[in-house]
Amino acid sequence: MISVLGQWISAVFRRTVPDPFVIAVFLTFFTALLALAIGFPAPDGGERMPLAERAGALLAVWGVGGGLWELLGFSMQMCLILVTGHALAASRPVRAGLSWLAGLPRSGGQAAAMVALTACVAALVNWGLGLIVGALLAREVGRSMAGRGIGVDYPLLAAAGYTGLMIWHGGLSGSSPLAMTTVGNALKTIPRGVIERLEPAVATADPAAVNGMPLIGLERTIGSPMNLLITGGMLVIVPALFYLLSPKRVEGAALPPAAAPVEEEPRGEEGDGERGGVAPEWLDRSPLVPWTLAAVMIAALVLFLRRKGAGSLGLNEINMAMLALGLVMHGSARSYLAAAEEGARGCAGIIVQFPLYAGIMAMMAGSGLVGILADAMTSMGNERTIPVLGFLAACIVNIFVPSGGGQWAVQGPIALEAGLGAGIDPAKMVMSVAYGDQLTNMLQPFWALPLLAITGVKARDIVGYTAVAMVVAGAWICAGLLMF
Repeated sequence: MISVLGQWISAVFRRTVPDPFVIAVFLTFFTALLALAIGFPAPDGGERMPLAERAGALLAVWGVGGGLWELLGFSMQMCLILVTGHALAASRPVRAGLSWLAGLPRSGGQAAAMVALTACVAALVNWGLGLIVGALLAREVGRSMAGRGIGVDYPLLAAAGYTGLMIWHGGLSGSSPLAMTTVGNALKTIPRGVIERLEPAVATADPAAVNGMPLIGLERTIGSPMNLLITGGMLVIVPALFYLLSPKRVEGAALPPAAAPVEEEPRGEEGDGERGGVAPEWLDRSPLVPWTLAAVMIAALVLFLRRKGAGSLGLNEINMAMLALGLVMHGSARSYLAAAEEGARGCAGIIVQFPLYAGIMAMMAGSGLVGILADAMTSMGNERTIPVLGFLAACIVNIFVPSGGGQWAVQGPIALEAGLGAGIDPAKMVMSVAYGDQLTNMLQPFWALPLLAITGVKARDIVGYTAVAMVVAGAWICAGLLMF
C-alpha cells in the first residue's frame, strides 16, 4: 500500500509541479495581480488610486525601490547554514561516528529507527547537517546490513534519513525563530510597520540602537514548553513509526544497484603538488590556521552569550558556531574548503530564488496585501484555531516556496498581523509557520536532492514512507498547537 501511495504521489508531482524557480516566477506575477486587484485600499473617505498609478507604485517597490535585493544578507545566511552543515557532516570524525553507528542495528526495524533518530537529532543542531548525516548514515547502514546478511528495506532507510527535514525548524537553525530574536534580524524579512506593532519602542528609539533591541527571544520559540513538547514528541514518534514501517522479511540485497558510492573524503583532501611550495603546502594542511580561527570564533561566541544570553542567538551566531566546529573537525584549511565547495553546490536555488521572494514580500507590504490577508485570516478563526490555520497554510505554501527563510519572508508578515489582531502570542505564530514549513518537506523534493544523490534511490522510492510520516507528525503538531 505504501509503495503504491509513494508512486502515485511521485507521479502527481512529476505531472503538476514545475521547478521551484519557475514557481517563484509565477508567484511573483500572481502577487502582482492580487495587489493590483485588491491591494492599495482607498483611504477613509477617499478614492482608490487609478490602475496605472497602482502599477507604477508596485513596480517601484518591487524593483526600483530595492525590493528585489532586500534579502541578500538573509540569503547568505541561509547558504551558510547549508554549507557549514554539509562541511561538518563530511569531516572524518563525523564519518567515523556514522560508520560505528552503522554496525549497531540487528534488524531492519532497528536500523530504520536509528537512522531516523540520528537524522532528526542532527537536524536540530543544523538542518544541513541533519540532511547529509541522514543520507550518509542510511547508505552506511545499508552496506553494513548487506555485509552481515541482514535483510532491510533500503528505500525505507533513505526515507528515514530524510526525516530530519521534518523536525529541523524546532532546533538551533530554525530560520523563522532565529530571524525574530532582535529587531535588526527581524527587519531583514518583516516590514517595519509590523515590527513596530510587535515592539512599539522601535518607532521612537534611536535608529542607532534599534538593530540590537530584543524582540522575540528563543526562550519564547525554540525553548518554549510548546516547542519542547511538539519537537520532543516527534523525536519519539518518528523513529517508532519507522520501526513499525519496516517489513518483517526483505528478499535480496539491502543496497540497490543504483546506489553508486560517492567520494569517501572531500575533494582536495590529498595534495596533488600543484601549490609547488613547502610553506604554502604546510599552511594548507596544518591545523594551526583553522584551529586558531576557530578559537577566536568560540571566544567571540562565549562573550556574546555572557553579554546577551542564549535567547538572543541569531543566524549569524549559529553559523559562526557551525563554522568553528567544522574547522576543528577537519583540521586543515584544504579539507574544510573542499567540503564547503561540495556543500555550496546546493546553494543555487537559494541564490536565484531569494530575490524573487524579496520582491514578493515588498509588493505585499507596499500594496497593503499583508493587512488585507491577515484580516481575512483573523475573520476565519479565533485565538485557538488561527495558529492551526497558519500551520496548514504554511504546509501548502512550502510546496511552492521550499525554503524556510523564503517562506517566512512571504508568509511571516501575514501570520504575525493575524496573530496580533486576535491577541495571540507572536512567538506562537512564528512557530506555527515554522512547523508547516518543515512538515511538507516530506512531499517537496527540493531539499531531498543531496540525499538522493548519496543514497542512490529515486524520489518515488521514498515519498510513500515520508508521506505516512508527514500525516502522523501533522496530527501531532495540530494537537500541540491546540493544547497551548
